[in-house]
Amino acid sequence: MPIVLTWPDLSIRIGCALVAGVLLGLNRTEHGRAAGLRTAILVCLAACLAMCQVNLLLPLAGRTPSSFVMNDLMRLPLGILSGMGFIGAGAIVRRKNLVVGVTTAAGMWFLTVIGLCFGGGQIALGAVGTALGLGVLWGLKAVEDVLNRDRQGSLKIVTALPGPHEDEIRTMVEGHGFRVTSWAFTSAKDANGQELDCNIRWTAKANEPGVPIVARVLAAREDIVRVSWRPKA
Repeated sequence: MPIVLTWPDLSIRIGCALVAGVLLGLNRTEHGRAAGLRTAILVCLAACLAMCQVNLLLPLAGRTPSSFVMNDLMRLPLGILSGMGFIGAGAIVRRKNLVVGVTTAAGMWFLTVIGLCFGGGQIALGAVGTALGLGVLWGLKAVEDVLNRDRQGSLKIVTALPGPHEDEIRTMVEGHGFRVTSWAFTSAKDANGQELDCNIRWTAKANEPGVPIVARVLAAREDIVRVSWRPKA
């Protein structure tokens, strides 16, 4: 890394940071994430400019211990990384059992490191990091889509009188490949039927329909009055 920077050097570093921000930001915008193209570009450029400023201040760092001002230049990029932690924390949202925004926060932190690499003059390292980031965001998304993942939900069934027995319904649910994790039964003499609440788990791919097939099969039966399905994270 040269101590004295020229404008061509600065242009190369800033240009590389801009390209990295555009490439990684396009992925976030394509998937409708909160931190999209403009945010990604600004984050990467800010980190790059901060590191360029550190490089520009290097000739001023050689001061004697008795000097009034001591320059600890690495505090600037470290402060940038710490500040990015606050922005990333703001992108993470928790809705009951569902946590979203973790990948967005990690992407912002990753872009900050890429910008610091380009700003510090490590062009090859920043380029490799950008390529790896693109491979993770675009390439592994296709892998995630074909992987099975655990799902769970709550199934509420109201039967008529006479209607199917709870053992019959449980057998039907388990026969479709679902695991019953909890089971609740409600019945009253003045009611016209019985109500069954159960939590079920199963494995499915990300692009498969969210409503399990067993819910539709139960809803099609004439001796079942109502079927309610609620997914859980």
